[in-house]
Amino acid sequence: MSLHSNLSRWRNVGQFCIERIADYSELVALEVDDTKRRLVREVVAVIVMAVAALFALSFLCIALIATAWGTPYFLTVVWGVAILWMVVTLASLIVARAQKLSEPLHIVQSEIRSDLDALRESLK
Repeated sequence: MSLHSNLSRWRNVGQFCIERIADYSELVALEVDDTKRRLVREVVAVIVMAVAALFALSFLCIALIATAWGTPYFLTVVWGVAILWMVVTLASLIVARAQKLSEPLHIVQSEIRSDLDALRESLK
């Protein structure tokens, strides 16, 4: 290959990269906005669900304890409620750990990979 063809090819590669940088910046901005919107919506939903569940379980536990107040099963009910709360806590911890995290900017990553593959092919 001549020097002129090498320079021409590298100039084309440089122009391609410069053109794609603007596309990447727009794509990154869109994905960041989308990820932010999704994250806020999920966090609010989880907080609302957690507060509602805690109130419901608290009132249920208070009702169970009040029902068993004058009976010989009072201590059994109190300990049962405490154990139930521990089981709920452990189950929520396991569920939280098992959640698959979403990949932010996965579209940008795939676009960069495909562009790098195209550059490798053009430089062969």
